[in-house]
Amino acid sequence: MNGMRFAGRTAVVTGGAQGIGAATARLLAEQGARVVVLDLDAAKAQKVADELPGGLALGCDVTDKDQVDTVFAEIGAVHVLVNNAGITRDNLLFKMPVDEWNAVLGTNLTSMFLCTQAAQKSMVQQRYGRIVNLSSRSALGARGQVNYAAAKAGVQGLTATLAIELGPFNITVNAVAPGYIATAMTAATAERVGSTPEEHQAQAAERTPLRRVGRPEEVAAVIAFLASDEASYVSGQTLYVNGGAR
Repeated sequence: MNGMRFAGRTAVVTGGAQGIGAATARLLAEQGARVVVLDLDAAKAQKVADELPGGLALGCDVTDKDQVDTVFAEIGAVHVLVNNAGITRDNLLFKMPVDEWNAVLGTNLTSMFLCTQAAQKSMVQQRYGRIVNLSSRSALGARGQVNYAAAKAGVQGLTATLAIELGPFNITVNAVAPGYIATAMTAATAERVGSTPEEHQAQAAERTPLRRVGRPEEVAAVIAFLASDEASYVSGQTLYVNGGAR
């Protein structure tokens, strides 16, 4: 429908080996981008990259500044950055170990700072860039997710501030905040609370005005819009993709 709107552009998707990241990598490639799939699991990233014309997979711990700087130096000019890497370590506050707090803040928030800091070098130089960060409905508060909710709320503050700082260089920065999306991550959450993915999804669907959960491709479509020139005057925004839930 939108043709080759990313022709001649290089897009980096972190956490691109599965879920929303993989769906986004596929859609950007389908619309002409040279996509670099970054993931901690290089083998899984390679499987996604193999599906993409000209796709490249690179293993990277996005919480490690040295690894991030090395990988982005290898990639060269970046036009689109999708900061999608994320993990959950759900627990109630009183029994959450500090390492689970640190792990989620590191992967879900600090990684965005590191990857954006690395990518902006070429974006500022070329006076062009599109950055899309993954927040979540959980930013509004979610029982058992004090670490994840704090990180995803932080993403929205990071996004708004980056839009202010990078705007003069023709770089837009936006966030997407999905509701319940059927992915490996939400399936793992279901298992942790003693449910099946199907039961968990059915419960989430009941609370959603559209009466269903979302698909990774539906979030990818919004990310692709924000990464495109059609959204050239949209910056500093967080767009909720959650089936109308309040």
